[in-house]
Amino acid sequence: MPLRIEDYGLIGDCETAALVGRDGSIDWLCWPAFDSDACFAAILGDARNGRWLIAPAAKVTKSSRHYWDNTLILETRFETADGIVALVDFMPPRGTASDVVRLVRGVKGRVKMRMELVIRFGLGADIPWVRRTEDRSAVLAICGQDMTVLRTPVETRGENMTTVADFVVSEGETVPFVLTYGPSHLAVPEPINPAVALDETEAFWTDWSSQCNHEGEHRALVVRSLITLKALTYDPTGGIVAAPTTSLPEKLGGERNWDYRFCWLRDATFTLLALMNSGYTGEASAWHNWLLRAVAGAPANMQIMYGIMGQRRLLEWEADWLPGYQGALPVRIGNAAHAQLQLDVYGELSMPCIRPASPISSSTRIPGRWNAPCWIILPKSGIIPTTASGNGEERAGTTFSQKS
Repeated sequence: MPLRIEDYGLIGDCETAALVGRDGSIDWLCWPAFDSDACFAAILGDARNGRWLIAPAAKVTKSSRHYWDNTLILETRFETADGIVALVDFMPPRGTASDVVRLVRGVKGRVKMRMELVIRFGLGADIPWVRRTEDRSAVLAICGQDMTVLRTPVETRGENMTTVADFVVSEGETVPFVLTYGPSHLAVPEPINPAVALDETEAFWTDWSSQCNHEGEHRALVVRSLITLKALTYDPTGGIVAAPTTSLPEKLGGERNWDYRFCWLRDATFTLLALMNSGYTGEASAWHNWLLRAVAGAPANMQIMYGIMGQRRLLEWEADWLPGYQGALPVRIGNAAHAQLQLDVYGELSMPCIRPASPISSSTRIPGRWNAPCWIILPKSGIIPTTASGNGEERAGTTFSQKS
């Protein structure tokens, strides 16, 4: 049974993101990108659909969690009758491979811990082959195009299609776990140093947060919100996803369960305004370049949304093997709303372009660049279609405008 949505914390590397439960279980992760199939999909089903649990073996009497200041490093503390342990979760800035690092730190006493890794590629459906590397330094899980590599000094074993470990952490000790993704046809990714990765991740986010120009009594809350928005950016292209998840319902038990792992132009403009108002112009310029590539060739046919790489056909289908978050069905992959016409998008898209001193408005005037505001504002033929969808993305068209 998945936790309440508010009981999950977000970690990410600006190419994908994971949801970490208050119980120490990673219940959602699409790898290697936001729109990839999930290898942990327990949030839309149960543990059999993939998760990664690290938690005390004994009863937890109290738990708490927080992000390290000005970072996306999440720390969860567990208290038991035997002591206190901290679980530090993060994803380092992407290098040659993508990593999830989990550090188990002894705070007080000696605490018995349990690790359960259930890899289920293909959105919780595909059980991989699992084996150790020849030097026995890592555990490989391979299925189709996907491969994960688990490295830890703790002895692991297989139980019921699950990689498990039982270990003890004492005060002052740190036990690392690193899970790395790589394409199955390539060599096993090189190991990283977890301690160095922690320092680099903290430095990355601290430096980024320091660029915020917002001052005032709520600065800490503003920075925390900006970090979350930054985590939704796809660094290789500049695209910005609406959310890192699919099929979390608008209403518990309802049917409005959409895949939000794509780039809505409307949502992105509001994200950009928040970033630019706080001094972040690099993300705005990157998104502008993403948009120009996405609409290139036929800007008059601009869609309301695209994939993170600028994909246009986001075909929608249902993953019928997943029971959905707390029974909310169906679980949808892809989004048919990409074919809708929503006239409000044109106005919202113009806002960051006409904003004074906007990096978008200035960059569109560089010689050799397409003049984006022209095709946003000027209609191609003076004809506005009579049928369009509202911003609620109802699946039946509603009449809003007539021929102008």
